[in-house]
Amino acid sequence: MTARVLSKDEARRIIVRAQLLDADRPGDVVEVAEQLGYIKIDPTAVIAPCEHTVLWSRIGWSYEATQLRKAVEDDRLLFEFDGAFRPVSLLPLMLPDMRTWPRRESSRQWLDANAKFRADILARLRSEGPLLTSDIPDTAQVDRAPDGWYGRNQVPHMLDFLTRQGEVAIIGREGRHRRWDLAERVYPADMPEYGEEEAAELLAERRLQAAGLAKQNSPWSRTGMAGEPVSVEGSKWRFRVDPAALAALDDTGGIDDAGRVAFLNPYDSLLFDRPRLTEVFGFDYVLEQFKPAAQRRYGYFAHPILMGDRFAGMLDAEVDKKNDVLQVNAIHELLPFEAEEHEIVRAELDELAEWLGMPLTGVPER
Repeated sequence: MTARVLSKDEARRIIVRAQLLDADRPGDVVEVAEQLGYIKIDPTAVIAPCEHTVLWSRIGWSYEATQLRKAVEDDRLLFEFDGAFRPVSLLPLMLPDMRTWPRRESSRQWLDANAKFRADILARLRSEGPLLTSDIPDTAQVDRAPDGWYGRNQVPHMLDFLTRQGEVAIIGREGRHRRWDLAERVYPADMPEYGEEEAAELLAERRLQAAGLAKQNSPWSRTGMAGEPVSVEGSKWRFRVDPAALAALDDTGGIDDAGRVAFLNPYDSLLFDRPRLTEVFGFDYVLEQFKPAAQRRYGYFAHPILMGDRFAGMLDAEVDKKNDVLQVNAIHELLPFEAEEHEIVRAELDELAEWLGMPLTGVPER
């Protein structure tokens, strides 16, 4: 069977729709998480923390930070794992792999050498209930060296290991500080059971659902051979497409009647697969956060501007906490904006400032 050939426009539209960035906005936090598979957590808050800007860019003005907290801590429809909020529906698919973790010999040796430390933490959680990291003493027998993310305190290391093994879970946060409990008291008790191979296949399908379109066996998307094979005009890559996304494209005749503008946090999931951004969108994205100031072209934490199904600019803006305003430093046009495009970018900036609850300043004159 000959693989279907998609135009570049069709490929971009599939991806944008899969990432919930088309004109049809999702209704709530859980709907976003179910489709995207994860919502990245990052404390860098030039405008707002990643988890909140990701949700605002999808849901819009009606999104409030309390909605995310409620979904995680009260309704338990989302859970925190490996630096992201994920839908509980994914947990049964992740558990088979969690039960065989770690695979690295050095990690297994560290766990074995700290068996008493591990038992101490589990016993303390069992007897005292949810605890912050700072509430748990470091009784490690063997230390892991500081790695840039963790210091010499071994408690965060062990809690991370136990979370990856499915024995401990994050029940909530106090500010940016995580609160931990036994997984059996956090995760649902009636989850379906899957074998390792079946779970891996279902996970690949869910990742392709979030991607819409991905390079076959890409290490970035990890969709493997899920979905259906397609080609994209002008590309030599072998792609896989989510069948539901392809059907939705056919239902609309491949036409998007109403695109929209979205400001994407630099850690947004649409931006994660850099090779796909270049291949399909023609967008060579570089995060300049870790570059020396003199080498930055667009700004420390500039947000890419998605306009319909193309990347049209970069927004260099920040919350000025001293003056309590949203300061626009620059709007870089990758392609010259038309008059109407200037207007919709300005309208989106106004909505962003209103969502943040502060005045907007520094918008360049046309």
